[in-house]
Amino acid sequence: MLNLRNICVYCGSSPGSDPAFKEAAVALGRNMAAEGIGLVYGGGGNGLMGVIARTVREEGGLVTGIIPEFLEKREHRYEGAQKQIVVPDMHTRKRMMFEHADAIVALPGGVGTLEELVEQLTWVQLDQHAKPVVIADVGGFWRPLLDLFAHMRNNGFIRPDLEVRYLVAEKIEDVIPMIKKARAMRKAAGNLETSLDPRL
Repeated sequence: MLNLRNICVYCGSSPGSDPAFKEAAVALGRNMAAEGIGLVYGGGGNGLMGVIARTVREEGGLVTGIIPEFLEKREHRYEGAQKQIVVPDMHTRKRMMFEHADAIVALPGGVGTLEELVEQLTWVQLDQHAKPVVIADVGGFWRPLLDLFAHMRNNGFIRPDLEVRYLVAEKIEDVIPMIKKARAMRKAAGNLETSLDPRL
């Protein structure tokens, strides 16, 4: 099935120092709702997490929040999510976020966002799934990470036969079209069935 139903968005539980980060979260949320694409995210109401969840909800979209019990108060669980799933730990949260999504997008964020993104990139690298992973490089936020990947390649730690496969969107409006194109190409090549998610 090629239908793009849900996008998992990783982003900060803080708003960040640049207003462009919040603007990007709002824009992505609006675009997702307009396309009828649901949001899967970490369930919090703080920072960029709260911004994109509230935007999708206010624009008529579906929000699925997945949050560990110990973070319900710290991250102020967003009560407006139509589907709220409370899990026992971070590992379960990440697994369920992956299982509920057809693609992954990383907005700016901190160590937690980085950890979630890198885990997905590792799974793609090892051919454990074929879901598109988009790095939303808002204002060049992720440029140091992309430079680090280049540094790893140059030093022989990312080999050509184990490339790290990801898409980079410098404009938020490019995110959804990039995902749709990637999914169409992979479907045509017969790659979507390698996903860990049997719904694909």
